[in-house]
Amino acid sequence: MTEADLYFLYRGVYVPNLIHTEASLDYFQNFTFRPQDVLIVTYPKSTTWMQEVVPLIVSGGDPASVETIPNWDRVPWLEEVRASILNLEGRPSPRMLTTHFHYSMMPPSFFKAKPKLQVIYVMRNPKDVFTSIFHYSKMASFLVTPDSQSEFLQKFLDGKIFGSWFDHVSGWLNADDKDRIMYISYEEMIMQDLKDSVARISQFLEKTLDDEVISKIADRCLFKNMKQNNMSNYSAVPKEFMDQTKSQFLRKISGDWKNQLTAAEADHFDAVYRDKIKDVQHKFVWD
Repeated sequence: MTEADLYFLYRGVYVPNLIHTEASLDYFQNFTFRPQDVLIVTYPKSTTWMQEVVPLIVSGGDPASVETIPNWDRVPWLEEVRASILNLEGRPSPRMLTTHFHYSMMPPSFFKAKPKLQVIYVMRNPKDVFTSIFHYSKMASFLVTPDSQSEFLQKFLDGKIFGSWFDHVSGWLNADDKDRIMYISYEEMIMQDLKDSVARISQFLEKTLDDEVISKIADRCLFKNMKQNNMSNYSAVPKEFMDQTKSQFLRKISGDWKNQLTAAEADHFDAVYRDKIKDVQHKFVWD
């Protein structure tokens, strides 16, 4: 099927119509945040890891927090259809929530919650984001299957796949009230020790955990271990929606773009990247 069959344009962002409807987007726009909420924000294909880490931290390391509830219910996307049927209004605080939307698309209550709710903004090397979306689009029936890698890459760079990665990142990096936002990247969690990242996130969430609990959470959230968690690896999703014989949902975290992009594609990506982020005042780990 084509883009016209599977997507519609919402405030400048193309969203899959199987998991987004007018009703779900109205729910998002009218959602009432609480000051105690924890919100994970990412561009697509950068969320699952933090959906594992944060519940374990909030629960004090209780493995049941990630073993008994699918990640799309334990930390749901507010803009997607499922959020409105989960009775999030009835959940006790702190609620753990997530969104793929741009800063400019956030609902009014996001800016009014006092004291301010806590936001964790997760970034990832955009070349790996592209690579992940490319494979994801081949296995998810509600996404358009790429015709060619070069064409799909240009769509990504032009912001025609889930909106612009560059606009998403620059918008959130330039957000007001940065004191309530923790910025972190997949690359930091890999290169600078996952245990240290868990400790930093715990501190940000004002959750006091001893060193043994932090170590256990970090070990449990190693990618190789998370891939074995059936509540996180999307193995429960019917094959008609996600065919993991074509590509695993959880493939690789970092660096696979080197196996995916040709030298010419990587050079083109770098040229667009440098132009798009030239005014962004942030030092990215992957640069």
